[in-house]
Amino acid sequence: MKSQERGITLIELMIVVAIVAILASVAYPSYQEHVRKARRADAQSALLELSQFMERYYSTNGRYVDGSGNAPALPFTEAPKDGTTKYYDLSFSAGPTATTYTLQAAPKGTMAGDGCGSFRITNTGLKTRTGALSVAECWRR
Repeated sequence: MKSQERGITLIELMIVVAIVAILASVAYPSYQEHVRKARRADAQSALLELSQFMERYYSTNGRYVDGSGNAPALPFTEAPKDGTTKYYDLSFSAGPTATTYTLQAAPKGTMAGDGCGSFRITNTGLKTRTGALSVAECWRR
C-alpha cells in the first residue's frame, strides 16, 4: 500500500498571502488614525494641564504675567510628557497679558502634517485648531 504525502500547494499558499494582504491593507490605515488620535489626546491633555497651571498662577499673583510683564516659565514644553518621542511643542501662541493668555500645541515630527494643525486654548476655555479638520473632530466634542 502506497501512502500519499499531504501538504499545501503553492496556489493555496498564495491565496492565504492574498487574504492577509487584504486584511492588512484595511487594518493599517485604521491603526494609523488611532495612533494620531492618541497623540492628539496627549497634546490636548497637556494643554489643559498648562491651562490649570496658568489659572493657579493667576490665583496666586492676580495676573497671568509677572511684575515685569513677562510670561511665567511653563513647567513643561513638549507633549507627551513621558516617553522619548515628542510630537507637539507647547508654548504661548502670543505673549500673555495681565488678563489673557493663549496656549498652543504645535505638531512636529510625524504629526507635522496632521489635519488638525496646532491646538490652542485661551484663558476663557475657548478651544481652537489651525488645521482643515473641524474643531469638533479635533477636540472630540
